[in-house]
Amino acid sequence: GDVIHRMLTATQYIAPLMANFNPSYSRNSTVQYLDNGTVFVVQWDQVYLQGKEDVGSFTFQAALHSSGRIVFGYKEIPVPVLQISASQHPVKAGLSDAFMVLNRSPDVPESRRRTIYEYHRVELDTSRISSLSAVEFTPLPS
Repeated sequence: GDVIHRMLTATQYIAPLMANFNPSYSRNSTVQYLDNGTVFVVQWDQVYLQGKEDVGSFTFQAALHSSGRIVFGYKEIPVPVLQISASQHPVKAGLSDAFMVLNRSPDVPESRRRTIYEYHRVELDTSRISSLSAVEFTPLPS
């Protein structure tokens, strides 16, 4: 996408595992979702890293509960996440939120300057992500 889209996706995400995945590599690769009104789940099933298909497929999911609880589940992580190259796409896991403000430029009245403010980020230690593991985020009562 354009610059703003890239900036927002770099600062606004719920990512159990972000990397250069290629879901079109295999007919068995899917990205599915389910919403039953209480929980919204997205599952990446048998997805491969672009250009590194030989390392095997990844299966993981994110579950967003109506209570605010978020659970990342990792079924198959065939290679340590620290070994995944970030040269083509960032490799990260966690939560981040931001907002964008449109400011008028004093020099050119009809133009607007876009500023993105990231105000919160929780980064997971990717060295601890492995097959058959999970991470749970529980919201504070406030």
